[in-house]
Amino acid sequence: MPLVIALIVALVCSAPSMLSAQVQVHVDIGFHLPTPPKLVVVPQVPAVRYVPVATTPGNLFYYDGQYWAFAYQGWYVSGGYNGPWVYVAPQFVPRPVLLVPVRYYHVPPGHWKQWERSHAPHWRQDWGPEWADKRQWKRDRDDDDRDNHRGKGKGHGRS
Repeated sequence: MPLVIALIVALVCSAPSMLSAQVQVHVDIGFHLPTPPKLVVVPQVPAVRYVPVATTPGNLFYYDGQYWAFAYQGWYVSGGYNGPWVYVAPQFVPRPVLLVPVRYYHVPPGHWKQWERSHAPHWRQDWGPEWADKRQWKRDRDDDDRDNHRGKGKGHGRS
């Protein structure tokens, strides 16, 4: 009987550590490239590069040493251009990647076609105001954090 009690206590004590363990599931999202893709700087977000040719079933970007794919309405990340891919929840996608304008997505979701191609996707619309508030996403209209307002000073805009 003392052995059974000791086992139960051990299980109860180890349960929190087992619950906090993270699980990564590698997903095949159909990106099978024979060679590393050519990467081009996104002019509006120089820290991000994109694959200029639609050679994949989704959209492929490179940022901070990792490949980011937007495919099947979700984000995936990998250390290599062919995976293995891990699904990433929207709140963990780096802000620079989210600021890439719509024109750099070769396979945009259908409802994006009505959006301005020179602005970032409307992530607030897709992921909701709670996501936007947590990420401190500023605007509904363009979702790109660009401040298009002129200054209030009387200067002439020269440095």
